[in-house]
Formats: sequence, C-alpha cells, structure tokens
Amino acid sequence: MIEKHYPENDPTDAIDGSMNDEYEVLARKYRPKFFSDLIGQDVIVRTLRNAFSTGRVAHAFLLTGVRGVGKTTTARIIARALNCTDKETGKSNSAIEPCGKCGNCMAITEGSHVDVLEMDAASRTGVDDIRELIEGVRYLPTLGQFKIYIIDEIHMLSVNAFNALLKTLEEPPPRVKFIFATTEVRKIPVTVISRCQRFDLRRVDEEKLTEHFAIISDAEKARFDPEAMSLIVRAADGSVRDGLSLLDQAISHASGEVINLELVREMIGLADHARLCDLLEELLKGEIASALSMAKEQYYAGADPLVMVQDLLTITHWLTMLKVEKTASQVLGAPQIDLRRGQVIAENIGIGKLTRLWQMLLKGYGEIEISSSPFQATQMLLVRLGFASELPNSVDLVRKIADSKHHPRQNTEGSLEKSRSTKEEVQEANGENSKSGIMEASEPAADSHIPQNFSEVVQLFADKGEMRLFTYLQDHVHLISFSVGQIKLRLGPNAPQELSASLAKYLYDWTGLRWGVLMSDAPGDPTLAEQALEQENKKKVEASNRPEVKALLEAFPGAEVTKVKNRKAQEPGKRKDDSI
Repeated sequence: MIEKHYPENDPTDAIDGSMNDEYEVLARKYRPKFFSDLIGQDVIVRTLRNAFSTGRVAHAFLLTGVRGVGKTTTARIIARALNCTDKETGKSNSAIEPCGKCGNCMAITEGSHVDVLEMDAASRTGVDDIRELIEGVRYLPTLGQFKIYIIDEIHMLSVNAFNALLKTLEEPPPRVKFIFATTEVRKIPVTVISRCQRFDLRRVDEEKLTEHFAIISDAEKARFDPEAMSLIVRAADGSVRDGLSLLDQAISHASGEVINLELVREMIGLADHARLCDLLEELLKGEIASALSMAKEQYYAGADPLVMVQDLLTITHWLTMLKVEKTASQVLGAPQIDLRRGQVIAENIGIGKLTRLWQMLLKGYGEIEISSSPFQATQMLLVRLGFASELPNSVDLVRKIADSKHHPRQNTEGSLEKSRSTKEEVQEANGENSKSGIMEASEPAADSHIPQNFSEVVQLFADKGEMRLFTYLQDHVHLISFSVGQIKLRLGPNAPQELSASLAKYLYDWTGLRWGVLMSDAPGDPTLAEQALEQENKKKVEASNRPEVKALLEAFPGAEVTKVKNRKAQEPGKRKDDSI
C-alpha cells in the first residue's frame, strides 16, 4: 500500500483554488516530500532510512535512472532529512523522516535555503561554474547542519569540471554533502562514481503506477475507465512524472466527464491495438493492400506512425512469449487484445516467422525515426513485411540448400538457380547485407571463435568495433548464467530493452550458432565494470600493504597508490612482479 502525504492533508502545502488561484500541475502538486511518498523505490528508501538511523550517511550520493522516476525529488528529500530541525527548539531533528514544517524543511521545499545549492549541469558545464559552486565549501553552513550541493544531469560536465570537482569530492569538509543526479551514468568518470554511494532508481512497475494514479484521480475528483487508466500507465513507461502529465492532460480534455479509452487514445495519438492486431494478421497472410488500408485508417484517426510500429513490436513480442512460455500471459504486460485471440495467432505461426517479423519491425522503427516522411516509411515497411510472409521457412530453406550441396546431381540447373534466388530474397527480406550465404551463417566458420564465457562475449563486441553495445554489456548487464548457446541476464535500468535481441543477432552473425538470450529479474553477478573496479581496488590495497610501499607512503604524506600494473620480466626466468 502506498503511504500518502497529499496537499489537502497538510495546510501548508494546499494548492486548491480556495488558497491559491494559480493552478499547479499534478506533477508538482503531488511531488513527494517524504521518503514514504516515494513509490517503487523500496530498496533505496530502506537503505537511506537505515543510513540515517545509524548515522552512516555518505558524504556523496549518485542517483541514476530514466527521466521522471524521482532523482531530483529524492535529492531534495535527502537534503531536508539532513537539515531538518525541530520547529520549536530549533535543534537537530533525530527523526529519520524530515518533519516538513520546520524552517529548514520549508526553505528547502521552496528552493530558498542558503545552505542547499542546486545547479543544472546541462546549462553550466564549465570548470569555472564548478569552481564558483564549490568556493563556499570551506565555509560552515549558515542555517542547517550541512551545506548540500545538488548537481542535476552531472554527466554534462566537462572533463576539466569533473577534475575540479574530484579533489573536493575526495576530501570533503565534515559539514558538506554532495548529491548528484544523472540519466547517463556511463558518461561519468569512474573516479567520480567510485567516491559516491550510488542508487539506481528503477522504473515504477505498472501495478504501483495504477494504484498511485487511481488515488490521485480520486483526490482530483476525476473518473477514469480502467482501460483508459491502463493506457496512461503503459504510455508513462515507468515514469511517474510523465504519467502525471498525461493524467493532467486527460482530466483537462474530459472537462468533468468520465475519461474513456477513446479519449486517451486520441489525446496520446495511439493506434487501436485490436485493429493493429487485425493489420498484423493481414500481413502474416500476405494481404498487403488490406494492411495498408488499415494503417491509413489508423493514421488519419490520429495515430503516430512511430507509435504504430512500436505497438506492432509489443504485440509481436507478446505473441512470441505466448508461444515459448506457458505462463507468459500472467507474467508479461499484455497489449490490449484478447488473450484467447493472441493464443490462436501464436499457435498458427512459427517461431521463425515471429523472430523475422521482430527483426524487420525493429529495423523499420529505426528507419522511420530518421525519415522525413514517417508515414510513407511505415507503408514501405508494411510492404516488406507482407512480401516476407510469402517466403519459405528459413529452416526448411537451409535444409534444402544443404541437401543440394550434398546431392548436386539430383537437382537440375534450374532448381539450383531457384534455390539461389530464393536465398537472396530471404536475405533481402530480413534486411541482411552480409555477403555470406545462409548455409555459412548456420554453421560455425572454420576460423570463428566461439566465446566460452561471458567476458569473451563482451570482448568480441569490442573486437568487432561495436563499442556502443560493448559499453552497455560491460557497464549495465548482470550475468545470471552462461553456457555456449544460451545466456541469462538481468538488464540494468540504463540498458536498452532491445539489447537482448541485438546480442543474439550479432552472436549468430559472428559465430554461426543460434544463441538464446533470456531475461530475468534475478540479481545476478556484478557488472564486468564493477568487477574490474573491485579487482583494481583490491590490488591497490594489497600493494599499499607491501613494506616498501608503506615506507614510501609514510615518507610522502598525502601520497596514495593510484594504479597497479604487471611488469613484464626483463630477462628469461626473471619473476614477474607488480609495479606501482
């Protein structure tokens, strides 16, 4: 159950018309002011509460996550908790939750507290901005217990700005706290990350968002159909702020009436999922003209072409899960189509067609994103999908080509040419530009290396020049289990959802083996980057404990071990040592 602190329960925060004529949007009106108000972040809240109760509060926090999940809000709650004082005595408040009513709490809420300095790194990226900000670090706080620096979108800082900040971050005065927020943690230097207590704010799941929005709509005396509320929650994509903005917009559209599915769909520009399912069935049957007509109907009804393709991807993924997992209908968020209808479609289509459909839709999505004519690009994508539905099953085709290679005399010249032509059509329909044929892709090449562990898989992406995916796999993926041909992973909050499909595709292209890449909510191992950092820190500690290094550190106060590397032997038989 979500604990609530709503404006009407706190007279100082009331925003209704009787006390304030200026309208305040829902995202600000219901912005959390206490740890108990944060939804979907139970682990972070529990950790922070324990830290405050035991007095083990870090000197620097790093809050990461997608937009709208509460990074800046959490930073302000931490600031209030650190500087909260009893209203009557003016002494430090020992309670874990900020009181919300003392002078410090109210000043921080209003953004006017002299000891809490906020900076948007997106607009102030230079080293001079950071120097100006931390100039006051050496001064004691004026009103509160701590001087607190909140830097939003810290990844936007320049290299020199990070360097200027690093020294202060390493040795902060006892009365100073730093709180950083970012949506792009991979752009922050590891030296900064390692000196912060990091919290990854997760996307809020649909069930909690639905409960939260239902409470707010009741408080606002707005009536939503369950289907309409479900659509808003789905469109929010785990972002509380985005969802509240859509909720606000829907209430304004309805003007006191019941907010139904059609109103929300028209407002957001979404297509009718049932009609998109009809469209998908037509494509699977090769009825291109009918599918184009349905797409045009949805487009003129206000549906965004890019959103239409995204919804087709959602339906395709759901159908695939229905086919391979018996409990998928309960585990996954199903699109707004009838479950039984989805099961019938899934039973009548092969897994090969579904995976080909997914790959083509994903490739088409990227083309539509950069196209100057999105709807025309969508129409061309539908034509390709309809054409691909008439092609033979790729597995049967591979077997046929293999048979033709082993028994060439049993095939006429015309049939061999037909097989070759069909193979080229399959490659074109799948968007493949590789010069190698299907047979070569379905078997490991003679000189190909099959990765034997996850580290080798990740290194393969670096060797092949796919540095973007290499970075995601190294920094944002937690390995659960590995065997040749099957990998089970948990994606971090900043990893793209299509990473698993890309991983499987590239491994198939490079190794010739089909790899199953499964997603799970299990914790898994630390990321490879975290393991490397842990190993590096371990080496530093071991090196620091060596007698000769201890002597150096004592001789030069303030010196520290910054890097440990292996020194290659200069002479045959000479023992390799660690050099510092």
